[in-house]
Amino acid sequence: MNYTIFKKNKFVSAVICSNVLISLVGCNDNAGVQTLPKRTYQLVWSDEFNNTTTSVVDNTKWNIDSGIGSNNDGWGNDEKEYYTSRDTNIIVKNGCLTITALKELYGGKSFTSARINTKGLFEHAYGRIEARIKTPYGPGIWPAFWMMGANNDSVVWPDCGEIDIMELRGQKSNIINGTLHGPGYSGVSAIEKSFAFVNDRFDSGFHVLAVEWGINYIDFYVDNTLYQEVTPKSVPGKWVFDHPFYIILNVAVGGNYVGGWPSEQTPFPQTMLVDYVRVYKEVSK
Repeated sequence: MNYTIFKKNKFVSAVICSNVLISLVGCNDNAGVQTLPKRTYQLVWSDEFNNTTTSVVDNTKWNIDSGIGSNNDGWGNDEKEYYTSRDTNIIVKNGCLTITALKELYGGKSFTSARINTKGLFEHAYGRIEARIKTPYGPGIWPAFWMMGANNDSVVWPDCGEIDIMELRGQKSNIINGTLHGPGYSGVSAIEKSFAFVNDRFDSGFHVLAVEWGINYIDFYVDNTLYQEVTPKSVPGKWVFDHPFYIILNVAVGGNYVGGWPSEQTPFPQTMLVDYVRVYKEVSK
């Protein structure tokens, strides 16, 4: 597996031009000088999770999934949780979306958690998609920030495309993975690269996790370090990232990706905090 290794406090951060237009330029002196693509973006959609009158997720922006998957198969991943809309599993408070996984018997499962998506409410192609997240941790815990092709009702996965901006195996809380799934490169054969901290963890504080997506590229970032670049030439099958996708946030418990069940050493509850989700379009200078 490929890794980008990052030592804390070694990054010279990006320049923020305004709260609407951003121009991203930076470097990482851990690996020499990293010259980032010079792109200018304009905000087109966001959820800042700053609700002051309600603790409920904004239903004009998000759908809340429930249950164990349409085929009762743990959402295709043999996950062990039951997703609910209860405020014990999902709530907006203190300026953050809070998704909490609990160890409890519910709906025939041993755990509960939450999963939300923007399907039919906001679907977008190209630009910068980012979230500021503090992850949960522990063996068998699987937080994710990802995107699915909006045509997935008519085009079978993986031909619809999937962009995993962030997935974390809770047993390796200093490492996140950025992954693309498409025809000929899905599941264990997906295009994936890992980003690893040497002296930090993703559950110890917030980090900005992002992709910059264009017609012929998808670039993966942690904070403002570019750690993976994928182009049509670097995938072994058809490039299917040329249409709108929708956003998904969830915390799974167990499943194929994390090796089955949580262990006895996994503490509960486990919580993912999301400060914001923002989507930008690229604009000419």
